[in-house]
Amino acid sequence: MDSVLTQVLLPVALGIVMLGLGLGLVVADFRRVVVFPRAVLIALACQVVLLPLVCFGLVLALDLPPVLAVGMMLLAASPGGTTANLYSHLFGGNVALNVTLTAVNSVLAVFTLPIVVNLSLAHFLDGSGQVGLQFDKVLQVFAIVLVPVALGMLVRSRWRPFAERMQRPVRILSVAVLVLVIAGAIIQERDTLAESFADAGVAALLFNLVSLAVGYLAPRLAGVARPEAVAAAMEVGIHNGTLAIVIATTLLNSTEIAVPAAVYSLIMFGTAAGFGFLIRPRTRAVTGSR
Repeated sequence: MDSVLTQVLLPVALGIVMLGLGLGLVVADFRRVVVFPRAVLIALACQVVLLPLVCFGLVLALDLPPVLAVGMMLLAASPGGTTANLYSHLFGGNVALNVTLTAVNSVLAVFTLPIVVNLSLAHFLDGSGQVGLQFDKVLQVFAIVLVPVALGMLVRSRWRPFAERMQRPVRILSVAVLVLVIAGAIIQERDTLAESFADAGVAALLFNLVSLAVGYLAPRLAGVARPEAVAAAMEVGIHNGTLAIVIATTLLNSTEIAVPAAVYSLIMFGTAAGFGFLIRPRTRAVTGSR
């Protein structure tokens, strides 16, 4: 994966995805935190605090190699992906809450992700042989995550009709580019994929399932309504694997650290769909009775 595909095309593809996200956001989306304060706070606490701790325990229990352990922690620190919005819509979640969580998460990740990654590098690799996320690296994360979103929001605020017309084409383009880039990376790395799944598959699968379960059960135990809990589950359970791959390959200069995120990105589509079908009937029943 250490090639033009991941060094250039993948960051560009991610930028297009984040730009498309920004085209659908307005400042009011951030204010929506006030509308669903309990759901937002619980989901963010799970995403930012609980899941990195769970992931840390998981990699210790599985005794993963240090480089893969760092890759798992990078994945745990990554915010929810835009795919969460689609899955939430499909399975009866509150999509407005997803938009809010994605927006707030994308901002928080600029600050929380470097902290988790640096601590992981120090613990598992003694800070040696890898490039930590120092200030210049934090700025690069900021540029990758936040700048395209801000640009999209600016376009929407100035030229809303144009932004609304462009949302669908940009979304289609971003998906197409991502599919092509990831497919190219898979083809290029096909000889090592089996080994990658053997090394990180169990950890990625368990982490994905735990993330989905925590994202749904924690809000429900706190009395949050099911549509909001479904939204939280998808947001917390579907991490931005693309962002993790970009950071691993471009900022940390390590293909090995990117392996867990690459494996996770292939697994999560099926597990999230299965989880969605598992909770969908109950969500419909409750929604219909309200």
